[in-house]
Amino acid sequence: MRRVTRLAAAATATAVLALTATACGESSTESGGKKKNKGVGLAFDVGGRDDHSFNEAAARGTDKAEKELGVKTKEMTAGNNETEATREQRLTSLAEAGYNPVIGVGFNYGKSINKVAKDFPDTTFGVVDSGSQRKNVVGMTFAEHEASYLVGVAAAKKTKKKKVSFIGGVDNALIQKFEAGYVKGVEDTDPKIKVETDYLYKESDKGFNDPARAKDMAKGMLSRGNDVIYSAAGQSGAGSIEEVSKVKGAWAIGVDSDQYRQKGLEKYKKAVLTSAVKNVDVAVFELVKSVKNGKPLSGNQTFDLKQDGVSVATSGGFIDDIKGDIDKASKEIVDGKIKVPSKP
Repeated sequence: MRRVTRLAAAATATAVLALTATACGESSTESGGKKKNKGVGLAFDVGGRDDHSFNEAAARGTDKAEKELGVKTKEMTAGNNETEATREQRLTSLAEAGYNPVIGVGFNYGKSINKVAKDFPDTTFGVVDSGSQRKNVVGMTFAEHEASYLVGVAAAKKTKKKKVSFIGGVDNALIQKFEAGYVKGVEDTDPKIKVETDYLYKESDKGFNDPARAKDMAKGMLSRGNDVIYSAAGQSGAGSIEEVSKVKGAWAIGVDSDQYRQKGLEKYKKAVLTSAVKNVDVAVFELVKSVKNGKPLSGNQTFDLKQDGVSVATSGGFIDDIKGDIDKASKEIVDGKIKVPSKP
């Protein structure tokens, strides 16, 4: 059974963009809302559905919608270092084919989804980790820094060598939120602990799809005495977790999904201390449900600790002994006593 702490308590582009024959030849504009809704159009970021992290969390939301709401889902996946034009084409093809809502998973879709939405006013669009600029676009953002603070507390409590580290996929504002929260959580818990931080790539989104590079970086960190490594790098994080699992007494901290529970990481799960979970599945399901019910959401939706939008996984029971520390920090964040920075 999945156990998650309730913290508020309180490719090529052409191949990827090909649609089924039924979608071909349809008009590039909407027909006054008369087109039959084919279901959800889900556009993944790099790494795709089986990244064991961010994309997979979004997929769980549509899986639930298929089961409980009876909707169908069309999935498409981004390639590394795509152009805006390629992302726009993917989103346009889904909207043209009659999918509603059309959801872009990841901040890379922010600009393109707001642009494409203008041409399809009767379609609801959603974008994860970016904001809304149109009334038919739902921006779904999360307080990643808050959950990261809490796993920082866990890292500080569990390190034996007083050295912990952070691996980011891409050095951008979003991933810096993970770093900032984590470092603050560690420092507030024990200021004597040293925190090493590094990024796989400065700009390239390949940082979310390069497990080999993350594995090498983790190996170096472990050799320098770091015994807890938190990776916020999408699919790349699997490489880090694998490397950590080879070192007795070392811990990996997962991200976005409860990575202890991911089938693709099962052989390494005993090394996964906890995960900073973004409940992307909840946000995606609620958006799909709103469209299904004829009352689509709109504008910006923010999911934080107070709203249970982020959480800390307790699968494996490895942090049961420090639950009181994490719950206390969580309450203080919700109550405003702890201000978690969103920038390093």
